[in-house]
Amino acid sequence: MNIILSNSNGIPIFEQIENAIKEAIFSNELKEEDMLPSVRSLANDLKISFLTVKRAYDELEQVGFIKTIQGKGSFVAPKNVELIKEEKLREIQDYIEKIYNISKMANISGEEVKELFRMIFEEDF
Repeated sequence: MNIILSNSNGIPIFEQIENAIKEAIFSNELKEEDMLPSVRSLANDLKISFLTVKRAYDELEQVGFIKTIQGKGSFVAPKNVELIKEEKLREIQDYIEKIYNISKMANISGEEVKELFRMIFEEDF
């Protein structure tokens, strides 16, 4: 798993770590029961505070993406299909809100946007 951090994108470092691990889970780069690097090991690799990595792991565990076993480490939790679907729906919603704002600024009607979606989805099938 390769995590690339950026100080210039405005996203907190712990959140960038969370997002990278979620994407690795979504793409099956990380599979159920795979062991994650220890907090200290990942912090050393990324040259950041272990508290930042700990916060990312805590957040991931709280929402069910990983599980931590005292004395053994952190592991990818069994996939919860609904959790993954909800995460992706939230991401799609963010993009749709951006599309809405762009269309509003450019005076593009909802019907024109819907037609674009229809065309895109028809190409898919």
